[in-house]
Amino acid sequence: MRIAFLVAPEGVEQVELTDPWQAVRDAGGEPVLVSTRHGEVQAFHHLDKADTFPVEKTVADLAATGAEGFDALVLPGGVANPDQLRTDPDAVAFVRDFFTRGLPVAAICHAAWTLVEADVVRGRTLTSWPSLATDIRNAGGTWVDEQVKICTGGPNVLVTSRRPDDLKAFDAALLEQVSGV
Repeated sequence: MRIAFLVAPEGVEQVELTDPWQAVRDAGGEPVLVSTRHGEVQAFHHLDKADTFPVEKTVADLAATGAEGFDALVLPGGVANPDQLRTDPDAVAFVRDFFTRGLPVAAICHAAWTLVEADVVRGRTLTSWPSLATDIRNAGGTWVDEQVKICTGGPNVLVTSRRPDDLKAFDAALLEQVSGV
């Protein structure tokens, strides 16, 4: 199982990247760090700089193939991370391709902003950081305040969670959805 983790060059909430990443590795999967630029991504612990992580692929590198070769997509949060991703047309197209191909997508916290921009929440039920509820509703989705929400009512499975405190449930739901891939 090969899982893409899409993050911006700066602003990803570190634990929302590293915790699911380790869960995928522990399950025998291959996580791949994808970003909008080559080099390293700067992670954060809320507003404080944390560690950096090497980018393996860029969305430009994958423009011709999109989601091909991946079994799922994980979108970690952090406020700045999805805010940057949603302004990058290649990143938005990359996300949309997972939905087009019917592949599982998992998003936590503010990452739902990228889903809104990709226009893939219409008719779906999801959760996120509470301040995104209006954005999700305005995009045609239904927002719920739950630790983890698995939505199967669409072209693919969508796993969402609200915050870092939900990571254990998020990781378990992610692995459950990709284990048969």
